[in-house]
Amino acid sequence: MPAKSRTDGSLPLKPAVLLLLVSLAAGEKHGYALRKDVAARSGGDVRLGPATLYRTLAQMLEEGTIEESGRRPAPELDDERRRYYRLTDRGRRLLDAEITRLEQLAASARAVILQRGKA
Repeated sequence: MPAKSRTDGSLPLKPAVLLLLVSLAAGEKHGYALRKDVAARSGGDVRLGPATLYRTLAQMLEEGTIEESGRRPAPELDDERRRYYRLTDRGRRLLDAEITRLEQLAASARAVILQRGKA
């Protein structure tokens, strides 16, 4: 089944959304931890400012790809103002579909480059 039909036409994902989903696939995080993780995973190429981060998280919450987590660290290790986020089943399916789409695109690009090199 094509990835697009499994995700209600949500693909391709914006880079920030993809990176946030990947970050949350590794575990629940609060906003500042997400900002740091996205920057690290992108080699510093993607740095989400607070407005972009929280606007994107709000859209993802509305779309049902993430949800707020009720779990929290011990109070002495946490700031009560933090909101923690986690992937939903829909978010995980969307991430899987996008990874498949990108792998297929990369394979197609490699095939074209190899074919062109033989010509």
